[in-house]
Amino acid sequence: MKKLEDYVRSIPDFPEPGIIFRDVTSILQDADGLALAIDSIREMVKDLEYDVVVDFDVVVGPESRGFIFGVPVAYSMKKAFVPVRKKGKLPCETISMEYDLEYGSAVIEMHKDSIKPGQKVVI
Repeated sequence: MKKLEDYVRSIPDFPEPGIIFRDVTSILQDADGLALAIDSIREMVKDLEYDVVVDFDVVVGPESRGFIFGVPVAYSMKKAFVPVRKKGKLPCETISMEYDLEYGSAVIEMHKDSIKPGQKVVI
């Protein structure tokens, strides 16, 4: 049986020299790879779902891989999903966070009201 890593294509020097881009489209193009990815994430968080102390309410998915894999996980576990987008892509009031990349920095945002006080989150 293949491991999830076997489905990921590595592209050297993209988007610039010295960076190795991990392309997940090769996972999406293979039904077994996609199932393995979703099932693996569900397996990682399944015990949290039934733990009275740690149970979570929301799956947060950072753009764009988080959308692809987070939505089916949230749906199948009957949890809410909150998208985290690049700066300027959300229409309502947002909160933001700057972070560093291998080749620069970026800002992500989410709607300010998307997670309620006391909710527990899986990213």
